Amino acid sequence: MKALNISAVSYLNTYPFVYGIQQSGYLRDYQLYLEVPSMCAERLKSGEADIALVPTGALSDFKNYHIISDYCIGAVREVVTVLLLSDKPLEKIRKVYLDFDSRTSSKLVQVLAQSFWKITPLFERLKPGQAEDHSEREAIVAIGDKTFDLKGRYPYSYDLAEEWIRFTKLPFVFAVWVSLKPIPEDVLGCLNKALRFGVENIEGTLDFFSAKLPKNADCRQYLSENISFNFDKAKKEGLNLFLSFL
Repeated sequence: MKALNISAVSYLNTYPFVYGIQQSGYLRDYQLYLEVPSMCAERLKSGEADIALVPTGALSDFKNYHIISDYCIGAVREVVTVLLLSDKPLEKIRKVYLDFDSRTSSKLVQVLAQSFWKITPLFERLKPGQAEDHSEREAIVAIGDKTFDLKGRYPYSYDLAEEWIRFTKLPFVFAVWVSLKPIPEDVLGCLNKALRFGVENIEGTLDFFSAKLPKNADCRQYLSENISFNFDKAKKEGLNLFLSFL
């Protein structure tokens, strides 16, 4: 097989996967692209990537896809980095701006608004980079490392994973490893071993990425407690329920 093209997310929550891919030695012939979640799906769709860490909100874009790993980006409690930030309480929000970087959170907040919170705000998607600027907005859905800085600017913060769990009593899955074509079993085996290596070596991950870690975050706690990497039965149930809402 030719070199494996892999597209993964460039956020802190994916650093263990990246560390495993780059440092475990299980995968040898590959090209790794790191980008925002929405672009991972686009690279897979265009054929530039053989496998990608795809936001679950983008899975409906594909007619046929294969979830190929035992690992995911999931949450069984508050996730910290997927937030609805607002200057007023839920029932008074009239408009929500959506982070360009994520398809999943944009869909999740709309599911929660309609089915759990019972509110009907307008939704508007921001352009790339706008979620990080200092514009005052009534409410914004923001994801990723930028949330560590943004949270303090708003009096109200709603963790979307925590809200989903309150609503469904199930975990939430933000992204899964996907291919659109068959990947040799030995390659998949090596990928799983590489991902497991990273997940089981959080300290090594933090050391490896020390220069890139968000300075105002407890990265060790975040990766050990807020992100849940195993794609287990409960997460599969949560994913299937989320997809049914879409």
